[in-house]
Amino acid sequence: MNRTGLFIALSLAVVIGIVFGLYPELDLKLAALFYDPQSRAFPLKQDSLAAFARNAAMWIAWGLAMPAIAALVIKLVRPDRPLLMSGRAVVFLLLTLTLSAGVLTNFTFKAFWGRPRPVVVSEFNGELPFVAWWDPRGGCGHNCSFFSGEGATAFWTYAPAALVPPAWRPLAYAAATAFGLTTSVLRMAFGGHFFTDVAAAGLVSFLVIWLAHGYIYRWPRTRLSDEGVDAALTRFAWPGYRFRRRLLGRETGPASSA
Repeated sequence: MNRTGLFIALSLAVVIGIVFGLYPELDLKLAALFYDPQSRAFPLKQDSLAAFARNAAMWIAWGLAMPAIAALVIKLVRPDRPLLMSGRAVVFLLLTLTLSAGVLTNFTFKAFWGRPRPVVVSEFNGELPFVAWWDPRGGCGHNCSFFSGEGATAFWTYAPAALVPPAWRPLAYAAATAFGLTTSVLRMAFGGHFFTDVAAAGLVSFLVIWLAHGYIYRWPRTRLSDEGVDAALTRFAWPGYRFRRRLLGRETGPASSA
């Protein structure tokens, strides 16, 4: 998570945005690589092995998030015990996953950016007109194409990659890139997204992760500590814990870290 990575991501965003903004038909040409004119469909969408690979990709991504989710839930239930993993890692992983694959994707762009998916545009035997990535005025009503939620989830694996030991970090970044690209190509092959949908997903996820990593780990004025996160969660969860203990007839004092 250094400035070189940020420069590469911003450069790609500018180049892809301009090129596909000026020549939006490139999105159609790339989508056509996966379309069969004879059957008028995206054949891979019916392939059971490809469907399994799509589901497996999401299982892998959520599997990487599960230790942080479990540590947070256990801490909220038992605030008298320390977190089972780094507090900063819990905040970093869950915050970036929530923002990149949840808030910015499904609750923001996909809800209000009416770009139709490839499978429903007229060029691929659908009923809606194609629109460029920058145009939110498409005919899609909900769960639209821009940008890809599954792509964002797959590229979110940059976050756990950023936490591995430095010696292994380049390999982890390479694995996250390959994972994100493979998942994104599958979404394109199913007719679920255009290239710019999955490209935007990867770039947005990376930028969210880069900023969160800086805020939590790198920047002196904002960086957190594991102890501070643990103490904050203890203070938050302690009133509920005391209430549950009282119901069981077991009195509990104030939080020791409050």
